[in-house]
Amino acid sequence: MTQSKHETERKYEAPPGGVAGLPDLTGVGPVASVTTAGPEELDAVYHDTEDLRLAGSSVTLRRRTGGPDAGWHLKLPLAGDTREEVRAPLADDLPEPLRELTLSRSRGAPLRPVVRIRSTRTVRQLRDAEGRVLAEVSLDEVRAEPAAGTGRAEWAELEVELAEGAPAGLLDVVEKRLRKKGIVRADSPSKLARALRDTGSVVERARSPEVVAGSPGSYVLAYVNEQVGRLVALDPAVRRDLPDAVHRMRVTCRRLRGCLRSYRSVLDRRVTDPLRAELRWLAGELGAARDQEVLSERIGAALAELPDELVLGPVAARLRAWEVSRGGGVRSRTREALATDRYLRLLDALDALLRRPPLRAKAAGKPARTMARAVLKEYGRLAGRMDRALAQPAGRSREKDLHEARKAAKKLRYAAEVARPALGKPVARLGKRAKAVQKLLGEHQDAVVAQDALRRMAVTAHGAGESAFTWGLLHGREGAGAEARRRELPEAWRAVSDPGLRAPLEH
Repeated sequence: MTQSKHETERKYEAPPGGVAGLPDLTGVGPVASVTTAGPEELDAVYHDTEDLRLAGSSVTLRRRTGGPDAGWHLKLPLAGDTREEVRAPLADDLPEPLRELTLSRSRGAPLRPVVRIRSTRTVRQLRDAEGRVLAEVSLDEVRAEPAAGTGRAEWAELEVELAEGAPAGLLDVVEKRLRKKGIVRADSPSKLARALRDTGSVVERARSPEVVAGSPGSYVLAYVNEQVGRLVALDPAVRRDLPDAVHRMRVTCRRLRGCLRSYRSVLDRRVTDPLRAELRWLAGELGAARDQEVLSERIGAALAELPDELVLGPVAARLRAWEVSRGGGVRSRTREALATDRYLRLLDALDALLRRPPLRAKAAGKPARTMARAVLKEYGRLAGRMDRALAQPAGRSREKDLHEARKAAKKLRYAAEVARPALGKPVARLGKRAKAVQKLLGEHQDAVVAQDALRRMAVTAHGAGESAFTWGLLHGREGAGAEARRRELPEAWRAVSDPGLRAPLEH
């Protein structure tokens, strides 16, 4: 069993004189008093792959004894000064749930001890007027030694960690007081990073080839690198079924697929087409869970809006039974996909693409020409889809064409995202308007899918001798919503198809 929390902290060089050199922090912001605890003796063994893949992505995994939180700790980077710490009880061997959460980084390579770090810690607790702890200021005397080899390092460092619920701005006002005493930020982000550096345990990584700055190749690879990093970082959240994680990973797959498709003039499709196929597979495995989640939330919200007199029969119970019967299977499908060698091979292939990019001749050309052409090509595809869809009479064929137009709008939007750093505001405006069309078409598609589900539930309810009135009512409302989105679509499309919007990209 694991537990997790977010920790927000900053590290500093230790003051001369140790604890005696710390400034008095009473009166800093909401700090009304300071209490002292410790010293504590902490003993942590950090685990990583032989080539330090976890450390290379700013992740740490340790088994620590001593202190109030002895156990296994996996720290995952978040934004700014914040990390997520996932904890498991103390055991001799690495708990399987934590091993799984490292897979997107370790790729299944064995995890072994790499460094042992022992610390003597003295803590000062910053408290508010009611005595609540706002933050802890810890002074650590650190001794580090590699698991293999004879290197050894010693240093002292200061750490300021916010308590849960404390105002984030407290870190800034504490840092201001520390700077006045000459205490500056540490030059290493973590104890592990410094221990690896100071004991000579750092592994040299192969460098990616130089790409001409400001070229189409540099912009495309920067986007791919960002999305691959996001895909890897989302993996632990998806495995734990955290809110919105599946959706964000699925969108990341789509962004990568769209980039590799739109910029085939920059990256050789003989390499990227197989990657696109694997990304499509992964998005499909994730899509089952996401589609079920969206559909359940949509129908549940619509049902909650109905007055009691329009809810006839055991409607809520039937909806819950339907969610349970479908939800467990699709979530299991997602977890099974992430447990496959196929998924890990995909992550390896994406890394290989970045290390050895299959650049074509146009990758070194002028971005204004190459990237604008890619965006305009996606616009042309969308225009064809929209013309066909808007000319169709009502029915299944029109719904299918509108769904295809929605996918084309996404591709245009993602192509514009890639080009935005190179082409600026003109392509940003085009992407924004394409997003508006995509949103309308997405709302239409959600209503169509909901209608199909509601019809099936109405049939099932009727067969069980229950009233199908409420299901029919919800079905009718979804139909009206879909028709309203279709009426809004021509105006939204005119905003995208305005020739003046594309003119700056055509010259």
